[in-house]
Amino acid sequence: MNSRPDKDVLDALKAVVGDAGFREEAADLEPHLTEWRGLFQGRTPLMLMPSSTAEVSAIMKICSTHGVAVVPQGGNTGLAGGAIPGIDGVDAQILLSTSRLNQVTDIDAENYTMTAGAGCLLAEIQSAAQDAGLFFPLSLAAEGSCQIGGNISTNAGGTNVLRFGNTRELVLGLEVVLPDGSIYDDLRGLRKDNTGYDLKQLFIGAEGTLGIITAATLKLFPAARATATAWLAVESPAAAVSLYREARRRVGDELVAFELMPRIAIDMVLEHIPGTREPLDAAQPWYVLLELASARNQAVTDEQLTDLLGNCLDRGLVQDGVVASSEAQRGDLWRLRHSISEAQKNAGASIKHDISVPVSGMPEFLERANELVEARVPGIRPVPFGHLGDGNLHYNVSQPDDMKAEAFLALWEPLNELVHTLAVELGGSFSAEHGIGSLKVAELERLGDPVKLRLMRSVKQALDPGGIMNPGKVLRS
Repeated sequence: MNSRPDKDVLDALKAVVGDAGFREEAADLEPHLTEWRGLFQGRTPLMLMPSSTAEVSAIMKICSTHGVAVVPQGGNTGLAGGAIPGIDGVDAQILLSTSRLNQVTDIDAENYTMTAGAGCLLAEIQSAAQDAGLFFPLSLAAEGSCQIGGNISTNAGGTNVLRFGNTRELVLGLEVVLPDGSIYDDLRGLRKDNTGYDLKQLFIGAEGTLGIITAATLKLFPAARATATAWLAVESPAAAVSLYREARRRVGDELVAFELMPRIAIDMVLEHIPGTREPLDAAQPWYVLLELASARNQAVTDEQLTDLLGNCLDRGLVQDGVVASSEAQRGDLWRLRHSISEAQKNAGASIKHDISVPVSGMPEFLERANELVEARVPGIRPVPFGHLGDGNLHYNVSQPDDMKAEAFLALWEPLNELVHTLAVELGGSFSAEHGIGSLKVAELERLGDPVKLRLMRSVKQALDPGGIMNPGKVLRS
């Protein structure tokens, strides 16, 4: 699998998908070979774009026979290099794009389910559910370009995990083409099915290393009748955790989002993202974006939020805040949150971490992580933000003002080691929602449980004995 497939194999693969189903010119391939942050540049002799599960099956049979490696790719919005072929510089791996598997084939309103192809954009899934008067809760900044198959393959998280769980909790059934070309068809919308191993869970979060997800049956939910959103200033992460606890106690599962952001992140957004505005009159050290969603009427939900905020203001948990008075204002507040990654990218070089710890441990993590990185790189600018309600922060750090980008980025691995080790020490994870991909294979080997790694390798060997599925991702080849 280290040499380029010969012409006969490439021609056979092209014949499966027809003239409209492949690309091989460098200009056409380039957007699919670069990771969003520019960390990985790939190579491939051919990108295939099958339009049916049968075509994916035929492709895999050919590749299995000839030992050709295949890298599945959805919207190429991943942040760990999991969907980039040929990172080793050898154009031996075929790229398989799911972009043409993009049909919503069924919405069962009574069963609250949808079946859709892996290539459907997440925003299209959300829209189709909305058109049926229902709700699909997976939501993240890349929803206009990421695909549901990729979301499932990476077990994507996002801003609604607090109430609805990760992608894993939103999938009822899968259709997967296995490395030998056989098709695992389990597209059933059952909430209860105890007929042996729940095999679909093997493929969710496997990052295309065990098979190619071609379709999924997804959970839908009743659309919320009321939403209430607040942008709140807090003096510290500890105050934010206390606010979170009080919010959960008072409103329960109607709390659907609880996002934490530092002042530096908002400054970056206001400077680099046109059309954004300061929500409050005076700058504050930390902010929480809190949202309630309810099946009850708007007046009841507004009253719940008012009561919560009044109590928290009286107790000093909240220093200031604003409640969105319109859908447009709600959108403006969420735009501030969703623009942080883009703004930080424009504010200079940054090193990223996707960690999780128990919510109660987040203040300690932030204090100790800041001390560690600042001791290693004086003047470094921590920009931690994200989903405090489910214990997941993107602990990103930006280059010091007096340091060149190349010199700072050369510290990626030692800074990762400091931050990841701390997260695991505090009972957390060094990969909360972005996956392992190519970026964190060594960290998984360093910090992962040996028994878990042995079991993972056994599963890989059982399903992909030829090692042709996304080799080198998650587990070292």
